[in-house]
Amino acid sequence: LWWHKPVIDQELLQSLPNLKVIANSGVGMDHLDLKLIASFGVKMANAPRAVSSSTADTGMALLLAAARRLVEGYHIAISSGMEYCKADFLGVEVTGATLGIIGMGSIGYKIALRAKAFEMNILYHNRTWRKEQEEQAVGTTYCKKIDNLLQHADFVMVVVSLTPETHKLIGQREMELMKPTATLINISRGAAVDQEALVTALQTGVTRAAALDATYPEPLPRDHTLLKLKNIIITPHLGIKTDEATYMITEEAVEDILAALNGLPIPSEVL
Repeated sequence: LWWHKPVIDQELLQSLPNLKVIANSGVGMDHLDLKLIASFGVKMANAPRAVSSSTADTGMALLLAAARRLVEGYHIAISSGMEYCKADFLGVEVTGATLGIIGMGSIGYKIALRAKAFEMNILYHNRTWRKEQEEQAVGTTYCKKIDNLLQHADFVMVVVSLTPETHKLIGQREMELMKPTATLINISRGAAVDQEALVTALQTGVTRAAALDATYPEPLPRDHTLLKLKNIIITPHLGIKTDEATYMITEEAVEDILAALNGLPIPSEVL
């Protein structure tokens, strides 16, 4: 599957009686009915190894761009009436700031590695604790309650899989817990953030800024309020879009498919 195509539904599965395995070009599986696929005896694989580095890079790029207001600055620099940049056009410091990572899987951990190089203080919330040596390697602190992370972070990065539990995980209550100077970054799925609550938070100063690599729907309607705000950056789900990552995803998918067809354990099987 590439970018959710073709759509895997009952009609397609019934039309392919010899189908043995489906390999997904990414780690997110919320667009698939895994129980339906399993009921046809079809194995399922994704590509967690191939996408983690490129997605982590995207997360850090959005964090930096939002912090230093790069998109706004670009439009000022190319504007026809540009004479100087106002002295009060200010961003916020990344060095020494606190980053809260919600979801410390392979992508979240690689974000922590990158944030450490920026001398950030790192908090994380996850279903389970990371091993002590892994925490020490990036200097991160576990927050059992998401509220503690939200209250202390200058940047909140959402890196979760979309499930019923994470649907609109960040809503009005969570945004009001965040510092008014904080920036919200979402590189998971659009529906992990309540977009209507985000509009209000950005308009009223509850949240300083946001950066989204995922929205719902994708793309947003052209008249959506989020597209009209200056304190937000929206990118078209660029997370894994590099030449190298695309090649690696294909290689990982081929490896999984060949293993399934030869009756071997599938390296990235989703059960």
